[in-house]
Amino acid sequence: MKTGIIISLVLGAALGWAMPLATAAAVETDESAAEVGAEAAIAAYGPFNAKDIALADLKFVARPLVVFADSAADPNVERQLRMLLERPEALLERDIVIVFDTDPAARSEVRLKLRPRGFSLVIMDRDGEVKLRKPLPWSAREIIAAIDKFPSRRQEMLEQRPSGR
Repeated sequence: MKTGIIISLVLGAALGWAMPLATAAAVETDESAAEVGAEAAIAAYGPFNAKDIALADLKFVARPLVVFADSAADPNVERQLRMLLERPEALLERDIVIVFDTDPAARSEVRLKLRPRGFSLVIMDRDGEVKLRKPLPWSAREIIAAIDKFPSRRQEMLEQRPSGR
């Protein structure tokens, strides 16, 4: 699937537009297996609108990555989305759920709890604790590297690949 189409689908879903991510396969029929995998990762883990997500439901299930902005027109929102699309499979492997909130007036539960100012990237761990706050977009590589330093992720990696095997 072409990057522009993915970005418009993902951004559309994040901003509440009509076309759901599940119909992304119908848009393009010449997808390779890797692209289908990327699409599945995106469909499974977001982005979701903050008004549709309760952080308590994600506790011990996933790592919320929350992108805030004061407007859907903020260029950092699209920039962050492009950066996240660099490595969707790696985000899926780390059980990251992408949540967007671009409407301060809606006063979502996520916004009330995390209290952002302007554009903000908030990375949380499975236990529901905020681990990092960034005022600018971060690349998927930087996000993955930061998450891989979390004690919970290190434990997961150790369980997946014990040393000596």
